[in-house]
This record gives sequence, C-alpha cells and structure tokens, in this order.
Amino acid sequence: KMLETIDSVRDHGVLVPALVREKPTGGYEMISGHRRKMASELAGKETMPCIVRNLSDDQAVIVMVDSNLQREEILPSEKAFAYKMRLEAEKRQGARTDLTSSQLATKFKNTAEKVGKKFGDNKDTVYRYIRLTNLIKEILFEMVDTGKIAFNPAVELSYLKEDEQYALLNLMQFNDATPSQAQAKYMKKLSQEGRLTTEKIEEIMGEQKPNQVEKIKIKAERIQKLLPKEIVTEQQTEEFIIKCIKEHNQREERKKEMIR
Repeated sequence: KMLETIDSVRDHGVLVPALVREKPTGGYEMISGHRRKMASELAGKETMPCIVRNLSDDQAVIVMVDSNLQREEILPSEKAFAYKMRLEAEKRQGARTDLTSSQLATKFKNTAEKVGKKFGDNKDTVYRYIRLTNLIKEILFEMVDTGKIAFNPAVELSYLKEDEQYALLNLMQFNDATPSQAQAKYMKKLSQEGRLTTEKIEEIMGEQKPNQVEKIKIKAERIQKLLPKEIVTEQQTEEFIIKCIKEHNQREERKKEMIR
C-alpha cells in the first residue's frame, strides 16, 4: 500500500494536506499525515502541502487518534492505545472540579460511547480494547497482533498480573499452544482469587480444548511423488486422499459381501 501511495504522490502529488502545529521551539510538529510525508520523501518530493492549526496537546491527540482509527487496516494494539489516548484526552479536556466521582464515571462512559460509535464499536468494546494495553508487550505485539491469540481470550488474559503473564508466555512458547476463551477466563478467575501459580497455568494449558481435534500429519515428500501431476494445491491433495480412502472402503465392503 505504501508503494501505491508513493506512485500516486509521484504522479499527482499529495491531494489531502497533512495537519501540523507550530512548536514552541520553532518548526512544526506533524499531527496527521505521517504516511503521506514518508511517501513524499520516497517519491523524491522536497515539499508537501500542510494545514497549520493552533492545537493544544489534547486536541492534537484527538485529531491524531481519529486519523489513525480511520485507516483500513489497524492492529489490535494500535486500536487499544488509540482508544486509551483518545478517552484520556477527552477526559482531560472536559475536566471539572465540581463533579462527583459517579458523575465523572458517567461522563467517561458517555465519551467511550461517543468515540466507539464514531468507529463502529460500542462502549463495551472500546473498554475491552483498552484492556489490551495491560498485556505485556511480548503477548500483545507478538501474539495478539499476529493473530495467534484471538481478541476475546486476549482481553481475559489482560487481567493477569505481569509475572503471571510471563509464566504463561513461557508455557505458550514451550508448548506452541495458546489458551482458549474458557481457559483464559479460568486463569483470570484464579488470578483475581490469588490462586494462579505457574503449576496451575501449566495444568490448565495441558487440558484438551473442547474444539481440539487430533490432526494427522503426513510429510509432504512422502505423498507428493504418488500424486497425479494435476494435483497441486493443498485442497486438491486433501480431496484426493479422501476419495482414495472412500474407494478403498467400498472395495473392502464388496469383498465382505462376496465372502458372505
């Protein structure tokens, strides 16, 4: 996508100006348009159009987050920190000293609902994304962002203490396995009760998942030379093997009928 942007900038220039603000020390700070700036540099451009706005820190954060959340593809960690920054900025902007704690909580919920609605999420989903910021970076960036751990189990794991998360990480890496939603919920419960030990994590991870199905592994080189030349994809291979097994079973049935 960056290569496409570079080609577009080279041919047509930057069509949507970036947004910047003046720095107290001189020069400008970019609020949104970082990818357009990089594409311009890689396309050999020396300048790009920008709009200068007088923004406070919190206003700058809100604009920056909104710009990032509108991207077509965004990682769970990016969305998590974006929502967190956005809500904290909104909270500071609307801070009042005459509000009670319950009124502040209501105001914060209303902000979460407003922000979530803008980007297609409800307030509960916004809070769940923000929970992900409590995960250690090895789990968040290397497992959640890569899809090894799904969103819902990841939210449950975010309630584990840091040392518990590192213990889980070691077991996941050693066993090449990740917890299911039910396992993650159970670990969260034990953690909150102060009963989640490394031994207990190992025991939970050793349990067979309800949807876990034993897989049959066949080395590719053992069957590739036996397959017809027109069989090239994994799906075609699977269908061919199933067909052969069915035909074998039919032959065995016919033999039994002949004996009878």
